Amino acid sequence: MENLRYPIGKYALPKQIDEDYIPNAIEQIETFPARLKKLLNNLPEDQLLWSYRSNGWTIKQLVHHCADSHMNSFIRFKLALTEDSPTIKPYHEDQWAELPDTVSTPIEESLKILEGLHARWTQLLKALSQEDLKKQFVHPEHGKRVSLSENIGLYAWHGNHHLAHIKQAITSEGKFKEAPLNQTIL
Repeated sequence: MENLRYPIGKYALPKQIDEDYIPNAIEQIETFPARLKKLLNNLPEDQLLWSYRSNGWTIKQLVHHCADSHMNSFIRFKLALTEDSPTIKPYHEDQWAELPDTVSTPIEESLKILEGLHARWTQLLKALSQEDLKKQFVHPEHGKRVSLSENIGLYAWHGNHHLAHIKQAITSEGKFKEAPLNQTIL
């Protein structure tokens, strides 16, 4: 079950962030929309209801979740760059997955969001100085300060994590159909 839930492993912050880490992570963020679109290319509508595991989200939910999550992350970067260690607002991703826009909207709409969002986000990330990368926000759920360099790595992992989920769902060929909409995904 753990392998299905975390097909590329849980996110682990490196003990030391070397000079290649940030550019590589930014490249993963930059290429995420194209890699996602390629993976979903020619996927029939009924297959969007396939899940990657029992009680996991469907491919459709994963695509919309990525748009939601990455929009939130982009805003968190901007807050950290313009405020002194702001406390960010968490959101209930499980509840967002049940809202009408997630349930009824075609995935193409979230793919468009991701394409534009990642273009802007990448512009921002590539322009960050070493001082900018040290800036932080506070996550109120655990009170932890998160640096922008850490968050870049986390979101490179996040995209790859959900791409792996979608690959699993496709490979499972419908073994896990129509997961309940109220399941929390990691």
